[in-house]
Amino acid sequence: MGHMQRTISPVDGSVYVQLELATAAVIDEALDRARTAQREWRSTSVADRASILTRFCDIFESQRTDIATELTWQMGRPIRYSPSEVNGTLERARHMIAIAPQALADIDAGPKENFTRFVRREPLGVVLTIAAWNYPYLIAVNSIVPALMAGNAVVLKHSAQTPLCAERFATCLRKAGLPDGVFQVLHLSHADTEKVIRDPRIDFVAFTGSVAGGHAVQRAASERFIGVGLELGGCDPVYVRHDADLSHAIENVVDGAYFNSGQSCCGLQRIYVHERVYEKFVEGFVDLTNKYVLGNPLEQSTTLGPVIRTAAADTIRQQIAASISAGAQPAIDAAKFADSIPGTPYLAPQVLLNVDHSMTVMREEIFGPVAGLMKVSSDEQAIALMNDTAFGLTAAIWTGDEDAALAIGDRIQTGTWYMNRCDYLDPALAWVGVKDSGRGCTLSVVGYEHLTRPKSFHLRTRTQ
Repeated sequence: MGHMQRTISPVDGSVYVQLELATAAVIDEALDRARTAQREWRSTSVADRASILTRFCDIFESQRTDIATELTWQMGRPIRYSPSEVNGTLERARHMIAIAPQALADIDAGPKENFTRFVRREPLGVVLTIAAWNYPYLIAVNSIVPALMAGNAVVLKHSAQTPLCAERFATCLRKAGLPDGVFQVLHLSHADTEKVIRDPRIDFVAFTGSVAGGHAVQRAASERFIGVGLELGGCDPVYVRHDADLSHAIENVVDGAYFNSGQSCCGLQRIYVHERVYEKFVEGFVDLTNKYVLGNPLEQSTTLGPVIRTAAADTIRQQIAASISAGAQPAIDAAKFADSIPGTPYLAPQVLLNVDHSMTVMREEIFGPVAGLMKVSSDEQAIALMNDTAFGLTAAIWTGDEDAALAIGDRIQTGTWYMNRCDYLDPALAWVGVKDSGRGCTLSVVGYEHLTRPKSFHLRTRTQ
């Protein structure tokens, strides 16, 4: 018997699941199996891979209710929203399956007399996916499905908070007919995860998590010449311009700040509002925030669940307090949220006014339901403030002027630029971060480039 991994549910503090961590022997066997299985899988046609993974999607969809319930128990998202993760997972998976023939096709180098020349995209080998708990299926599917479609084998190490998500992937893929060993799950300690990254049988690492976690992954891989995809933190900004549709902006920005209890790497935290509409925006933002229902996420009426654990809630409370001590003005009376109790993971949402960039709320990633609202007088000031950050995952603007949105977007240091929306990954577009938000890319045709290796074919067809 190895050591046990316990998942404590933020819903009620109970032990929701216990699983045995993989032993050294289990890890060794799994990596050997992956290596062997990948050699055969890479010779499977793209069409046959697509057939298997399409069946996976159908099986996954049929388990929607059970998946949603497990998800809520493991990480606390309100049950009214949990099924949406199934929808998003299927959207991404089906899109990446559909574009695989195009993305993986040979690249013709053009005609040249007496030569045939092209670039072929070959699978890397064995991909290690290390997935986070906050969007456990959406995060994992970004690399799992395209890696498999590209002919790689995949080993999934999921967060200790959401291990059943990994098991669901394994069950659905097995039922879909994926050959043994092509996809495997390993429940690992941090130390063993680093050992697996260093193992020569691993050819690529796809990691989603904190900046500190990204540094640990990069250090572990530093003595090997393998690719590492890092999707890390964010402190994402939004600019509500003077010509924005205010009712639409308020509804969208509030949702972008508080959905999933603010536990999103691309959630909105820094909100810059033009002075012409600032007062009306603040009034609407605070009013809508006060309408959230904090409580048991298993109840359909709940719109704001607990954060992942009490320690996380304590940290968020400290970050709010630090900003208030620096002069920020809280606009929400936490006492109105009866279930917001210190010493629990249940935490009221908060809106902070009178903020500036010396404050925690505008400098650090706060992985919780907190937003800072700041008045600006011009596009130029908004651009400067949006770029004044160590992060660069997404940024958004609310405006009625598409030309202005494009011009401003060209100057924002970010991986994704939105107009009149936020906190959504379109699988047809590259998902990428800059600065401390990471490097590498998932989704879209570009995402396939990171899960394959180009191999050039230079064939002389006549020698006379």
